[in-house]
Amino acid sequence: MPVISPLPFSLLPAPAAPAASRARWNSFPHHRLLRAGMCSNGFDSTNCLRMEEVEPNLSPFLHKLFKEWDDCKARGLFHHNITTCETKVLPGEHNFVATLIEGRDQKKRPTEFGMNQVLQPFHSDKFNFTKVKPEEVIFRFQETENDSAQYFDGAPPTVSASPSSILINVSPIGYCHVLLIPQIQECLPQRVDRESFLLAMYVAREAKNPFFRVGYNSLGAFATINHLHFQAYYLKVQYPVEKAPTEKLTVVGNGVSISQLVRYPVSGFAFEGGASLEDLSQVVSDACIFLQENNRPFNVLISESGKRLFLLLQCYAEKQASGKASQEFLDMRINPAVWELSGHLVLKRRKDYDEASAATLCGFLVEASLSEAEFQELKKCVLEFLASASPEK
Repeated sequence: MPVISPLPFSLLPAPAAPAASRARWNSFPHHRLLRAGMCSNGFDSTNCLRMEEVEPNLSPFLHKLFKEWDDCKARGLFHHNITTCETKVLPGEHNFVATLIEGRDQKKRPTEFGMNQVLQPFHSDKFNFTKVKPEEVIFRFQETENDSAQYFDGAPPTVSASPSSILINVSPIGYCHVLLIPQIQECLPQRVDRESFLLAMYVAREAKNPFFRVGYNSLGAFATINHLHFQAYYLKVQYPVEKAPTEKLTVVGNGVSISQLVRYPVSGFAFEGGASLEDLSQVVSDACIFLQENNRPFNVLISESGKRLFLLLQCYAEKQASGKASQEFLDMRINPAVWELSGHLVLKRRKDYDEASAATLCGFLVEASLSEAEFQELKKCVLEFLASASPEK
C-alpha cells in the first residue's frame, strides 16, 4: 500500500493580491454573537467564539488557507456571509453551539442519490467536484517522486488536472469552511479508504490548531455529494463531543486506545494514541470500512490536529424514510451531519434559533442516534473486527 507523504511545512507564495485584499488578510472576521451563558471553561460564550483580530502562531498551512479563503469571500463566491451569521453557545451540560443561517438548505445543491445505501457507485452525470468553477479551488497538492508533497497556487486550467484539491464550500457553516477532495480526477465515490483517510489526517496535523477540525460524512449520514470528500472549518470553541466523558473499552493495533462516549446524546467511539499518526489513522479507517461494507451510516470528526478522533453512529435518514422521525424535528430541517452530531448545529429558521435550548437540541441528537441496544450490538461487532484486524504483538 503506498504511503502518502506528510504535507509540507512551507508553502509556495501566493500571487500578489490587490492592496485592498492584502489589508483584509491582516484581520480575520468576527462572528456576530448573542450572549448565551458561560462556556465550560468559565469564559463568556462571546469570548469563546470570537477570533482574535490577529490569530497568533498560525501554521504556514493554515495562514495560507485563511488568506485564500478570505480572498474568495472578498470576491463574493459564497452563497451567504458566514461572518455575519449569529452564533451562540447554549447553557447546560453540553454547551451546544447554534448558528443561524436562514434558508441555507434552500441554497444548497440537492442530494441526487438515495439515502438507504452507504456504498453507491459514482455517476459522472450527477454533480461532482470536477464540475466546480475553477475559482472555487484554493490550492492543490500531490506526491512527488522524492516522497514530498508540493502545493500549486491557484486553480489549474481544469479541476480534474489536479490529483488532490482543497476547494471552498460555497455554503459555509463556519469560517474557512473548505472541502478536501483526494485524487479528484479519479472520481472516487464517497467511501473511506486507508490512503484518502490518511491524507485527511495529514491535513488536520498540518493545521496545528485544535480549532480547525476535519470531518467526514458517509452516504446515509448526510453526505450530499457522492464524490469522495472531507470537510473542515475553523471555530474557536470546544465542541461538546470533545469534552464529553468517555469510558475506555480496549487497546488495538500499535497502542491505539478505543473508548465509548458516555453521557452524550450521540452514540460513538473516541480513538487516540498509537505509536504514530499512521497507526491511529489505520485503525479508524478500518472501522469506517467495516461500517460502510455493512451498510451502517457514520460520521467522523478528526480533532486535536489528528491526535483524537470520534466515530459517530446514527440512523436519522432511516427514521425519516420510515416515517419514525418526530415532526417537530423534521420542521426544524436539521441535517445531522458530523458537525451537528459533534455539537455545532445549524438552524435555518429564526424561530428555532431564538427558542433553541439544550433540551431541544439534545432531544434531536438522541433521535438521530442509535438506540442503546443497537449501539451495544454494533459496538461488539466493531471491536471484534478491529481485534481480528490488529497485528499480533
